[in-house]
Amino acid sequence: MDKPEAPPRHSRFEDAVAIGIGCLMVSLGLTLFRGAGVLSGGTAGIAFLGVYAAGWPLGVTFFVLNLPFYLLAWRGMGRAFTAKTFVAVATVSALAEWMPGWITVGSIAPPFAAIAGGLLLGNGLLILIRHRASLGGIGVLAVVLQERRGWRAGHVQLAADALIFALALAVVPAGAVALSMIGSAALNMVISMNHRDGRYMGF
Repeated sequence: MDKPEAPPRHSRFEDAVAIGIGCLMVSLGLTLFRGAGVLSGGTAGIAFLGVYAAGWPLGVTFFVLNLPFYLLAWRGMGRAFTAKTFVAVATVSALAEWMPGWITVGSIAPPFAAIAGGLLLGNGLLILIRHRASLGGIGVLAVVLQERRGWRAGHVQLAADALIFALALAVVPAGAVALSMIGSAALNMVISMNHRDGRYMGF
């Protein structure tokens, strides 16, 4: 019996367009979060803590925090994944700095920002994962564990987020942390429901 043919890989053009779209969606989600005073999970959540606690620039902080994780990406996922992840992180970092000058969130209901922002982040990250990229940091660890151990990336991310939100209680109001957890749940729901081993083979 002949083995089924492997599905075709994405072209470089498809990867470039998809990574751009994914980064734009993530940046929009981060903009909603910042406008409502909530935070995301993952490495971006740590960057948000720096923003709210010390006034650090979100994009620059996010970029710097990701630097130590590229070795893990290189060893665990290979050169192509690492290169795409670096491009994605750099793009989101730049957009996070530029987008406040393009979009002014004058008034937004925090619950809406948490849910809509989480869904935008989840779908943006899902696009990146399906094109063999990530947003670095904890996301790299989540993808490596999914590829090697079969652990769902969304569940790994959720566990890390719980720790970040516990730390956030020292920086932002408890209500904002609660909304941030709702946003994180929306993000991880998107990934958990739509990125399961064997369901998507178009790498």
